[in-house]
Amino acid sequence: MGNLSSWRDLGVDTAIVDALEEREITSPFPVQTLTIPDALAGLDVCGKAKTGSGKTLAFGIPMIQNLHKNKSKNKLRGLILVPTRELATQVREELEPLAGSKEMKITAIYGGANIDEQIKTLKKGIDIVAATPGRMIDLLERQEINVQGLEIVVVDEADRMADMGFLPQVEWILRKVERKHQTLLFSATLDGAVNSLIQRYQTKPTMHEVEAEEITVEEMTHRFIHVHQRDKVKVAAAISRSFSRTLMFSNTKAGCDRLVKKLLDEGIRAQAIHGDLRQNIREKALDRFAQGKLPVLVATDVAARGIHVDDVEVVIHYDPPSDHKTYLHRSGRTARAGTKGLVVTLSLWDEELIVKRLQKRVGLDIALVEMFSNDERLMDLSVWEPNS
Repeated sequence: MGNLSSWRDLGVDTAIVDALEEREITSPFPVQTLTIPDALAGLDVCGKAKTGSGKTLAFGIPMIQNLHKNKSKNKLRGLILVPTRELATQVREELEPLAGSKEMKITAIYGGANIDEQIKTLKKGIDIVAATPGRMIDLLERQEINVQGLEIVVVDEADRMADMGFLPQVEWILRKVERKHQTLLFSATLDGAVNSLIQRYQTKPTMHEVEAEEITVEEMTHRFIHVHQRDKVKVAAAISRSFSRTLMFSNTKAGCDRLVKKLLDEGIRAQAIHGDLRQNIREKALDRFAQGKLPVLVATDVAARGIHVDDVEVVIHYDPPSDHKTYLHRSGRTARAGTKGLVVTLSLWDEELIVKRLQKRVGLDIALVEMFSNDERLMDLSVWEPNS
């Protein structure tokens, strides 16, 4: 079975397969293989899958194909509810070419952006909307959007919606959808509040669970460098100079800001993302980083949850993480999409025990090597063997 046939085997039609191939998406991910046939058959689907597993196409493809089958005069026929504006934009970008292949229009609506502009876009006639719950409710209350004609509703990242306190808003919107419709729900967890959402708003959903592919330690190259306080920033700067995308982690928001200042002094273009920064500033930084215009992004663990950039070449634990789970989670930002990433932990003399303990918990035994910022090996740490 060639790659080519696999989308078709799932029942995806030619125009969409062509649009996928144009973007070099030739074979489906597990979540897509599991859920697309049921969704295309018009069933309610409940998928347990993590961010980054390919959910957007898992619900986007059936939505676009099913809506196209029964072209109707009703304009807004597909609604995708998502927790954040980043995700709303991401969903729109990923589905736009597919919707275009079916002469359908999709837009993203979220808070923090000009509502009048969004209303103008909606008036032009939109088939599918990717929306955050708050802005969706604003538009419903102003009667600028109508959900009565919805044929398919998607609730994406339902667990994050619950964490962020958005479920009451989600339910408020779902209650307004009057006609018989198909509901697809995706979430990393299906218990508690998410489960009650499934019970209330889905009809006999088919359940699919995607085994989360944990990025394993073997898929990365790990280096542990013993540095000196006064030279630490210079070492981090030296490592990042060889790469186009370096993600550095600091344990605190203030630490992020300090590190960015020091990196700028070293002539490294860097920006911070953490919870104290305004959303649009975080978005701009992320965007520039993803496009390769910003070589270094400095993040806290919490802010990093929103980072889904495929080509992060190196992760630097500027501050060693407090536990092995955080180490794996941070490090997993590299080695995505099948590339082998480099993970570097910087350790001051009094952090050696923390680092040794971390290594033990993740099953690594790698020498901690002292280096100064003028060390040639920093130019490419992956070619040099620490244990030899």
